[in-house]
Parts: sequence; C-alpha cells; structure tokens
Amino acid sequence: MTLRFASLVAAAILAAAPALADLVVPNLSYRTGPYGANGTQYADGFNDYFTLLNERDGGIGGQKVQVPECETAYNTEKGVECYESTKGTGALVYNPLSTGITYQLIPKVSVDKIPLYTPGYGRTSAKNGKVFEWVFNAPANYWDGASVIVKHLLDLNGGSLDGKKIALLYHNSAYGKEPIRTLQELGKKHGFTLTELPVDAAAGQEQKSQWLQIRREKPDYVIMWGWGVMNQAAIQEAANVRYPMDQFIGIWWAGSEVDVKPAGAAANGYKSATFHGVGTEYPIYADLNKFVVEPGKASQGGEHVGSVLYSRGMYAALVIAEAIRKAQELSGTPTVNAAQVRDGFEALEITPERLTELGLPDFGPEITMTCENHGGSGMARIQQWDAAAGKWTLISEFTEPDQEVLQPLIDADSEAFAKEAGITLRC
Repeated sequence: MTLRFASLVAAAILAAAPALADLVVPNLSYRTGPYGANGTQYADGFNDYFTLLNERDGGIGGQKVQVPECETAYNTEKGVECYESTKGTGALVYNPLSTGITYQLIPKVSVDKIPLYTPGYGRTSAKNGKVFEWVFNAPANYWDGASVIVKHLLDLNGGSLDGKKIALLYHNSAYGKEPIRTLQELGKKHGFTLTELPVDAAAGQEQKSQWLQIRREKPDYVIMWGWGVMNQAAIQEAANVRYPMDQFIGIWWAGSEVDVKPAGAAANGYKSATFHGVGTEYPIYADLNKFVVEPGKASQGGEHVGSVLYSRGMYAALVIAEAIRKAQELSGTPTVNAAQVRDGFEALEITPERLTELGLPDFGPEITMTCENHGGSGMARIQQWDAAAGKWTLISEFTEPDQEVLQPLIDADSEAFAKEAGITLRC
C-alpha cells in the first residue's frame, strides 16, 4: 500500500466515522519508518494522557476528547496529507512531532485558523507571536536548548569557554540545522570555535568519517542534534574512539533510552538537555496506572510508560489540554472551536502550583504565553545517563537561556518571514 493510498483510506475512514466527541485532537504520529521507535513512545504518551482525562475526569470541562491517529512515517508529504485528511473532523490543534512537517503546516494553519503546537521542535522564531499568530512552541525551542547547553559548559569551565573547541554533530535536515546560527553567535560571545559536522539522514548509521575527524581534532565538547538511529550510532562511535561521554551532550531529541541503551555500559555519563522531568516518581503515574494501564486502555499496552519520549508526549498533551481548558473558561462554553483554543494558548499560564495539582510537581518550567511570546521562558535543564542504574538523572536545575543573544535572532528571523509573507505585525 503506497503512502498516498494509505492516506486516502485514512481520510475516507475519518470522514465516514461518526463524531465521538466534541473535542478533537488529532495525533499525527509515526510508528513506522526510520524513526518509528522514537515516534511510537511519544504517540503512546500523547494518547494515554487524553485517555486518562476521559476515564478519570470525563474529559475536559465535561467533554470527552477524541484523538484520531494518522501515520506520517516522519515523511513531510505524508504529514501534510494527514493534516488535510483530519482537519475537517473538528480538529482543535496539531502537534506533528516533525520540524519538516511543521514548516509545511505553518502557512496552512494560518489560513485554516487552527493552532499548531510544537514544543521543543519546529520553527524556533515562531516564538514571536507578533508574526506567528497560530503557532506556539513553549516551554522551550531549539535555540533555548543550544544556549542552556552552552551555559552548562560555562558552568563546567569556571564561566569561560575562551579558546575551547566545540563540534556540532547534526542531522542534515531543517531540524539539525536549526542551532547553527545560535551556536555561531554564542561562539563569538564566549570565545569558542565551532566545527559543523553534518550527518545525512540516509547515512545515520555510518559516521566513521565524522568521528575520525573528531578524534583527530580533539574538540573539548561535542554537541549532538540527532534523531533516531543517528544518535545510537554516534554514541557507539564515540565509545569506539574513546571520546569522553561526559563531554558529549545532545539536544533533548538525542536524550532518550532508545539512544543510549544499545551502547550498553559504554554510554555511561552521556548527557542531554531536557525541558521536563524524568522517571515515574510523579503522582500522575499512579493515576495512569489505575485508570489507563490496569484497565487495559493504554496505547500499545503501556509498554513505554515512564520513558523519556512517552513522558514528553504526555507533557505535550497536558499543555494542549490546559489550553483547551483555558479556552473553555474564556469562551464560557465547553464545546470550543480551534480559534478559541488559539486564544486559550495565548492566555495560558501553567504555574508550579498548577503542575503540582496535575500530578507533576517540578516536572517542567512555568509556562506563561502572551500575544508577543508564544514560546514561554525557554528554561531547560541537563540530564545524564547512568548505565548501571539504567536511568536518566537530572544534574542541573531549570536554567534560563541567554535572551541577550537569542531575542535579536528570533526578531530578525521572524520579521524577515513576515516581510516575505506579507504579514502585518500584531500586538
């Protein structure tokens, strides 16, 4: 079955299906393709949070949530087809978990007036709500992640990176290229030199040339912007050339169990950024077990509950649910539409107290969005892999990114987009 035919079949099924709920949040997932192992866990967490709300609370504001799933295989064309085939179901918001798909959907959602929520991925400058009215990327974006990683390196080096060498090993795609400009600017500010090492998606498992260069040039640190099997291969190659794991730091999409476990004990000490907590010691997991897992309602049987990517998908669903809840409050009706949910995002405030009420104390940074700021504070922290214990450990508190460097870049990029697209700045 071709991707095109599969998409048409999915569209026909969705069009023919009776409305199951007043609140529809499509899940543009990928359980197949080169990144299926990653996408499956995220999709499960996303599904299970809405199942929890339906089973424990009767939905959101008394309205149950329908989560129709459409397989994108992390393919941009297929992702757009999934969007087109589901937007007519009353879709309130999209979260495609793909930078490539996000770039293609930004102009579409702006015309269709459906919010696009891209936490930790997508177009970084969409943080500027004056330009990107329908896109939200709190709690943090790629440039935030790059800055927080550099701040961690500054902490390790007494506040100075002058004369240090940093290599960026990146997925040769729109996603992987996102941090380059930011790291270049941070290098100017802090005196480190940056070496850029692309890895083509089709050759993610073959990185010998990049790691030979790393072994030859001996950078003080390696930052990785990878996804899928590229991460596994990179960590194994780092071990092969005996590169110190505690000097190897990934962005949050290179910091899951899927990335480190294949290397076994050799991955011990590897680090990554994250914008949320780790493990299952949060009260919400007891509720997930009681209302979702034990009754047999968990997505894919609950195999991945508590993994990094499962928790990230769950967190994305939580933020969406809170935006819907805020939209209901603002509009005075439980049966909100996509435009009202957009208003809910723009007025959203998730305080530490609210996170505690939701069963996730200190899980993420406070999220406050406004007309001007669709990206929140950008705060993130660093985690480290403990191979013996088989788990991630948080080794830093939430850290603010360097907005002195980032904000001018966001303004320049977003305003250039506005000029090109003929968008009048709002707010």
